[in-house]
Amino acid sequence: MNYPYENLENFTLKALLDRSTTLFGQKDVLSFVGKQPLKYRELDEKVKAMVELLSERGITKGDKVALLSENMPNWAVAYLAITYFGAIVVPILPDFNPSDVHHIIRHSEAKAVFVSEKHLQTIEDLGNSEIKFVIELDTLKLVDHLTNHSYMELIKQKFSPKKELPKPDEDSLAAILYTSGTTGHSKGVMLTHKNLVTNALTSYKNIEITPDDIFLSILPLAHTFECTVGMLIPMVHGSSVVYIDKTPTPTVLLKAFEVVRPTMILSVPLIIEKIFKNKILAKFHHSFVLKHIYKVPFMRKKLHKLAGKKLLETFGGRLRMFAVGGAPLAGYVEQFLIDSDFPYLVGYGLTETAPLLAGTRMGMEHKIGSTGLAMPGIEIKIKNPHPFDGEGEIVAKSPSVMLGYYKDEEKTKEVFDEDGYFLTGDLGYIDEDGYIFISGRSKNMILGPSGENIYPEQIESIINQNEAVLDALVMQQDGKLVARIHLDYELIDKMFEANHTPDDVVKQKITEYLENMRVEVNTQMASFSKITKFIEQIEPFVKTPTKKIKRYLYTA
Repeated sequence: MNYPYENLENFTLKALLDRSTTLFGQKDVLSFVGKQPLKYRELDEKVKAMVELLSERGITKGDKVALLSENMPNWAVAYLAITYFGAIVVPILPDFNPSDVHHIIRHSEAKAVFVSEKHLQTIEDLGNSEIKFVIELDTLKLVDHLTNHSYMELIKQKFSPKKELPKPDEDSLAAILYTSGTTGHSKGVMLTHKNLVTNALTSYKNIEITPDDIFLSILPLAHTFECTVGMLIPMVHGSSVVYIDKTPTPTVLLKAFEVVRPTMILSVPLIIEKIFKNKILAKFHHSFVLKHIYKVPFMRKKLHKLAGKKLLETFGGRLRMFAVGGAPLAGYVEQFLIDSDFPYLVGYGLTETAPLLAGTRMGMEHKIGSTGLAMPGIEIKIKNPHPFDGEGEIVAKSPSVMLGYYKDEEKTKEVFDEDGYFLTGDLGYIDEDGYIFISGRSKNMILGPSGENIYPEQIESIINQNEAVLDALVMQQDGKLVARIHLDYELIDKMFEANHTPDDVVKQKITEYLENMRVEVNTQMASFSKITKFIEQIEPFVKTPTKKIKRYLYTA
């Protein structure tokens, strides 16, 4: 398809950077909160200097280079430099366990690593690998004690400074992203330049983005959602991106909102859900008068509108887009966003699709529970739809669908059908207006007593509305539905005055509270979806970097 972007030579990351430098050279592009920003032209200069350094040290087209770091402007420098002349970047989520990091570096056969000072120890503990040298990302300087000096001497003898650097092709492999996965071992998703660049170009119908827009980055860049939507898309439009150089605690975030006053933020649903539940809903429920007023639909909408106005002020007062992706958005939270005229968008996609497949659009109707329409140039359909409700597996064809899984032809074949459609593993349906609705993951679906499809995610969304619930996990045990509940123990302590109450009495009160909650939840369930037992989950659930519970750890 034709994308409405001038001066783009081809669908490569090099061409994207070259175009942005030409069009927006003197505009700000990357910075830390409150620090001097890099201009687009300065970013280009730093990338080219790093390309020269990598090339001098033997990195060439097709070589893999790992990138392990928290978010910072130099993350983009490394990413763009590696891919600029056809090498392949392997971004690694900093939340990964060191043993997982070591496995990824070995499995990808990375020859070099960019690593922040914070994670340097993980690389020092690596042991046997193909790594020839390491560059500290904070300073962009070589780490001497992690350099293979004999190899460097050989490269120096062979290196020709006059040799022209290779250029990547659109279909060249640009990145290998190792998913954490919620079902066990991670897979290396192979994304080409065309996958990433065409995906970054699809947003033009969803919202107008300008060189005056400021993105505040709060999600990890090693996740494809933040990388494509939070880094590449701003660069397409000449916008700037600001990073936080501290742990993003609520206090740090509030200060960042105040200083940056962003116009664009990308988020996972958990963040906005926590804000709504802990800051907004809690205020309504803790006042006897407001609690009863809140039950009246007309008044509830009025209260939502007031709360939404205050929330926008909290975000700095200039927010034009709060984009949510990575997991389903709870319906009751979305209703608040609609009532309050909060400027939100919902996106849907997977790492395997670089990532966007669908999204809602500013100025168009929001339908609660929908992930919007297919992005431009992307074909989405339902495979084997059920004759009654049209539900089936969501499949897609797109220039942004991955090449496959690295070193795993068998798994690659499993996710493509005979017509070349990518099988997302998500079940859902498309309504008469083309809006896509996702019911849940096919591998999570539970079969009811008479063959009914039960989606645990939908039940969990209802349980999570309770103010004392931090997380819920619904599963089947011995043919019956049960739910594990992780409570907000700080709130529970206040509710049951734990400091002045014997432990056994508190435990009994928690048991009764969970049972009352179960009964209440079941009033909203179909007969085949009723929960037989609520189990207290004392420890927090183990989660992926996108904050999804690792179900396989609890349902085995």
